Amino acid sequence: MAAFIPSRKDPEVNAAAMARVREDKERESSDGFDGTWVAHPDLVPLATEIFDGVLGAATDQRLRQRPPVDVSAAELVDLAVAGGQITEAGVRTNVSVALQYLDSWLLGNGAAAINNLMEDAATAEICRSQLWQWRATRTRLADGRVFDGELYKKIRHEELGLLGGTAVGRLGDAVTVLDQLVFANGFPDFLTLEAYRLID
Repeated sequence: MAAFIPSRKDPEVNAAAMARVREDKERESSDGFDGTWVAHPDLVPLATEIFDGVLGAATDQRLRQRPPVDVSAAELVDLAVAGGQITEAGVRTNVSVALQYLDSWLLGNGAAAINNLMEDAATAEICRSQLWQWRATRTRLADGRVFDGELYKKIRHEELGLLGGTAVGRLGDAVTVLDQLVFANGFPDFLTLEAYRLID
């Protein structure tokens, strides 16, 4: 699913979302997919237009075959990304998105519009998983600092302040859950398992 969501209030945000979704659906349809998923009803006509244009009168693209893939076990576990870096901005995004999603989830919403993207538990899982891994392995950021518990708490405190603090919604509880996940000795199975304990 393309996570970009249109805006009925901001033409610039809307145009950017439509362009990104169009790009994504053109890639999917040309890769051989027969249908797609969108994050907002306003995107249905766009996706329909693109897939109808590729499928025509056909109901599927089963006759399209991809070239065989030959991959080794070592390649499957190689997580290195050429040129990739862990930055303070990336840490801040992970903290902010995780807090916003947990706040939304604790208020009863399984999907949340965050930064003009439709986010769900999978996004928050990625955020908290990276934060836990970087803290547990004391990963160095691009600027040379070690990402440890103290740096996490400093950034979390600052990002929480930008969201309005613990008096807003369920952000106080979101902090409790995220801290438990990031500081766990072992890797917790799933973020909502911790959050269920705080549901009224």
